[in-house]
Amino acid sequence: MKVIIAEKPSVAREIAKVFGANTKKDGYIEGKGYTFTWAFGHLLQLAPPQEYGYYRWSVQNLPMLPQKFKLSVRKTKTKDGMVDDPSAVKQLNTIKALFEEASEIIVATDAGREGELIFRYIYYYLKCKKPFKRLWISSQTDEAIKDGFRNLKPGSDYDTLFNSAHCRSQSDWLVGMNATQALSLASGTRSVLSLGRVQTPTLAMICSRYLENKNFVPQIYFQVAIQVDKNGTAFRAISVDSYKSKADAEGIVNAVEDVASGYAQGGNILSVEAKPRKEPPPLLHDLSSLQQEANKRKGFTADYTLSLLQNLYEGKLVTYPRTGSRYIGDDVFATVPSLISKFTDHPNFGKQATFLGTIKLNKRSVNAKKVTDHHAILPTGEAPRQLTPDQQAVYDMVSGRMLEAFHQDCIKEITKIAVQSGAKFMASGTVINTAGWRAVFNDKDEEKKDEENASLPKVEQGEQLPITNKAVLEKQTKPKPMYNEASLLKALETAGKEIEDEELRYAMKDSGLGTPATRAAIIETLIKRDYIKREKKNLLPTEVGLSVYGVVKNQQIAQAELTGNWEKRLEEIRSGASVASFQQEIQQYTRTITTEMLKAGASLRPPKAETVAVKA
Repeated sequence: MKVIIAEKPSVAREIAKVFGANTKKDGYIEGKGYTFTWAFGHLLQLAPPQEYGYYRWSVQNLPMLPQKFKLSVRKTKTKDGMVDDPSAVKQLNTIKALFEEASEIIVATDAGREGELIFRYIYYYLKCKKPFKRLWISSQTDEAIKDGFRNLKPGSDYDTLFNSAHCRSQSDWLVGMNATQALSLASGTRSVLSLGRVQTPTLAMICSRYLENKNFVPQIYFQVAIQVDKNGTAFRAISVDSYKSKADAEGIVNAVEDVASGYAQGGNILSVEAKPRKEPPPLLHDLSSLQQEANKRKGFTADYTLSLLQNLYEGKLVTYPRTGSRYIGDDVFATVPSLISKFTDHPNFGKQATFLGTIKLNKRSVNAKKVTDHHAILPTGEAPRQLTPDQQAVYDMVSGRMLEAFHQDCIKEITKIAVQSGAKFMASGTVINTAGWRAVFNDKDEEKKDEENASLPKVEQGEQLPITNKAVLEKQTKPKPMYNEASLLKALETAGKEIEDEELRYAMKDSGLGTPATRAAIIETLIKRDYIKREKKNLLPTEVGLSVYGVVKNQQIAQAELTGNWEKRLEEIRSGASVASFQQEIQQYTRTITTEMLKAGASLRPPKAETVAVKA
């Protein structure tokens, strides 16, 4: 009997359906010589401190550095405290019995780091010794499943993936358990002040931006605007210089030679610069970029977008969602024309899908060397049915991005006109000559500035043109905006470094905070801890979050770049780097932050009550 283990019941049912197996049992399905069983996500976790002999929270126990980590059944909270989750225990017993009878084990958990961890923890906890093979697929379509089973991989091919996942799990335990206990004990507040390897630098980024924004003192400055006329077509130009006082700006206004002051030819055209600019299409979506777009377009949270995408994946409509890659290989690119042809009748995308069938497709998103475990998110070509409005919105974002990514460049003409009249002024405007990929969603150019003209008349250097109006503009400097989910996800990709170029930002993804698959959970964890809150679209710190930040902001645990380097190390382990070296470094890191938190936590201690002597 061959046993196939999936990550959740719904996936096991879909795979069983492909095989024609439909005999339902308690905790599994069987038929056609196969048995299909499942986990419920993480059935097992690294054991809590008490299972290593650390029975109570005590400074004397810190740092807790188990020589060998143990596995423990997932816990659930009851009136008697934390106990083994009965449903997890029952399913583990079912899996154990099936593994003992199996002639072959096939792993069909999600094809990624956490999916590998879920299976391996079960496998090792049950002390199973049987060899296993790996199903590695990028979509849940029937054909993808059949093809995956025709090309099963040896389980050992994914040992380094498990090593990376296990090291991630261990480092989160060591840093989270020790830093949390150290800060909580040192503070004397009797509150659990949770810290974590990734959640704390993320909190630090949110708090730092909030305080920077709140404490920002705007600076008032002035510019001068003029209106220039060319044969009845007016355009606006703004002074190149800005002025600290209104009086200085008014002096410039008075120097402008306009119609009202008797100078009908008051603006001298110093230069005209018209440059065509090619704007290449965006890369295909990975999870993080899709979450950012869903937040901007629809206000969806990162966690909600992931859940919608997971539903579409399990419904066979999109490829693997938790990918960190925005590229595909040539093999997948060969299927793209067929995929695009599926959208020629789409009510919004039909015209562009039809057009793409007539041109050579753009290959900017095609680079096999940049594809990691899974390629970028694509629709599968299966026809969607009975989607909720929110599911449809996310599906259209995936499909629309595919059309954008393989479309032509957007061709713009950017014009700048320099005008001299008492001072130097600049007029700018952008005209889109060929919409290219921007025609898919008909999006406006986000780069357009408020001061740009909708269009500019044709003028020539040396012309003298009438200035028909002039005014002083009062402006003020603005702080960086508060983080919302889209901007925070973008910042997490580069550990807080502000990088606009999407390819350069993508190149830094292995040094970011967390992974595309975990960032939504980080945000939700901080909200659950009452460290941050959602206010309209923004993510703002709570009083608790700010107080914790005040203590840790100068400590290693809050440094985004340092934590981002650990993520890079985990990816290197995935490629075969030393596990022992990483474990030694994370243990030393744990010792350091435990000492730091024990010292820093004292600042949170409530003041001692004063003793007042009372006379008899």
